[in-house]
Amino acid sequence: MHYLHFKTCIDSAIHFKWKNSTIPGSKQAIVAILHKSLADDFKKFCHANSGVLPLLYRSKPGEWKCPSLNSDSDIRTGCLQYRKYEYGAFTGSLNSLKDYSEQLKDMVAFYLGCSSNFEKVLQFPSHFQLMTHTAVPCYSISTFCCNLVVTMRPIPESKLEAAVLATSELKETHGAPIHIGNPGLLGIQDLSKPDYGDPVHLHPGDIPMFWACSVTGIEAIINCRSPLAFTHSSGRMFVTDLKNDSVRLGSSREVPQVHCISQDPLHYSMLSAEAEKKIKTLESLIGIDPGNRGILHLLRPGELLKACLSLSHARSVLVTTGFPTHFNYEPPEENDGPPGALAIVAMLQALEKDVAIVTDQRAMDLNKKIIKEAVQIGVLKEPVPLLSYQRECADSALTFLCENGDPRRTRFDHLIAIERAGMAADGNYYNARKVNIKHLVDPIDELFLAAQTIPGITTTGVGDGGNELGMGKVKDAVKKHIKNGDVIACDVAADFAVVAGVSNWGGYAIACALYVLSTCEIHDRYLRRAVGFSQSPKKTVWLSALPSVTKEEKLLKALVQLEVRSGVSASLEMEVDALPFYNTHSTMIEKLLQEVQH
Repeated sequence: MHYLHFKTCIDSAIHFKWKNSTIPGSKQAIVAILHKSLADDFKKFCHANSGVLPLLYRSKPGEWKCPSLNSDSDIRTGCLQYRKYEYGAFTGSLNSLKDYSEQLKDMVAFYLGCSSNFEKVLQFPSHFQLMTHTAVPCYSISTFCCNLVVTMRPIPESKLEAAVLATSELKETHGAPIHIGNPGLLGIQDLSKPDYGDPVHLHPGDIPMFWACSVTGIEAIINCRSPLAFTHSSGRMFVTDLKNDSVRLGSSREVPQVHCISQDPLHYSMLSAEAEKKIKTLESLIGIDPGNRGILHLLRPGELLKACLSLSHARSVLVTTGFPTHFNYEPPEENDGPPGALAIVAMLQALEKDVAIVTDQRAMDLNKKIIKEAVQIGVLKEPVPLLSYQRECADSALTFLCENGDPRRTRFDHLIAIERAGMAADGNYYNARKVNIKHLVDPIDELFLAAQTIPGITTTGVGDGGNELGMGKVKDAVKKHIKNGDVIACDVAADFAVVAGVSNWGGYAIACALYVLSTCEIHDRYLRRAVGFSQSPKKTVWLSALPSVTKEEKLLKALVQLEVRSGVSASLEMEVDALPFYNTHSTMIEKLLQEVQH
């Protein structure tokens, strides 16, 4: 009931706000006035969601002036109109609070920054924004709880980064956007039906860009149901003496970068320039060709970055590996793939994401042993669920990936294949020597093919030769530049193709890149929609999840004991793809770690 009161009140004044309230060059503040017994908790609520509720000033009980914001202010008359709430219900509009001077002696005024202050910086007319609720919960404090309220502005795609740069340093007016792309990812069902005001129509080339809105604080006050509370009326905010001066950005390491990570649904992500540089260096490190296979022709710069940005936003990830190239041995698997897969899984576990591994039915026992060893030697903090996939009907893949086969209810947001045998154009599976190993491979490719038709699931393939699942994205280059490529090239494409000299290196690089993203303040803020607290206290946990020479050495020894062989030589030695662990793989691990930790 209180929601309808609030919505009606805001709607009644929304046109005034957009068309008449802007004071050229002057910053404005949202005002909330509460009983002093609630003030400490509301202040904590603001600090807990500081990206949404930038607190400019908190008065003392009965303090009507706010000299730090306005030298000649009186909160009883400082806004042109006020709203009165009793137990969460809107009970009337007031032109002045002087009649409540006695009650105000026991009340505290909060002044919050407002995004209308950066309209001039954006250089877009203020009536081009709308305001609406989301399904994103704020961090709750005591009785203060609500979902995030946002403003949306349609920004031409060519100006996305400029809009982010223009607002990112304006911390007192919400700063950078909290989402760019499909409104459904915020739980907004229809932009043509905003909660407040008129709909905003997007023109061709426009991208919805969302900023946090301080009206969120009013929502929290309504939900608190305090006996008496006041706020300003929409469009009648408190005008300060502060000016909307241009802000100079800090060091280059803090400059935000914007990348599209999905087209369906449309989704952009953000990170700092420094984090982007580190991830590109990681990609460069693993992009060498120690086996002289010609993989330099397969490299696609930027794929590692986009794959890891997508993974960072995922809540549930499915990983697959296993290339039974040694068909004359038992087990036929090679030792390139499982270590890289487990390095990814370890970091995903540390990031508290749901993660599972899917593998061939015949290899279930082997993988159970590998996972058990990985836990014992400290590669994994806990066992990871192990699944298998068989094609039983035309909808098997859809049923596997989605609850009850409903594409609107996906079980996984991201699929990763690393050194996983991939289906060629003729439907067979080939090792590098052009030997068909289809009898040893379950049709896990079908999951990647089905994912192409399900909005909200993205895929990554990691490979080092072109016959791995996901490398269909670079199949033309594989056919042209890789030995036997015309036959062995995988025909199944992933959204992102991470190519490495050894596939395990790709797995290590993904784990390292996820660590870089997790410790990037710009990405962290964007990931949590500016609500709650920074995740940086978990840095030690993430650091311990990174691959290390010691852990990878122990894991490779365990694989040797399980008779999992080197990919090229089939030997049971401390080597992968005929390259010695010591001074080759160990050196690569050290280089990757050095890059992320310096």
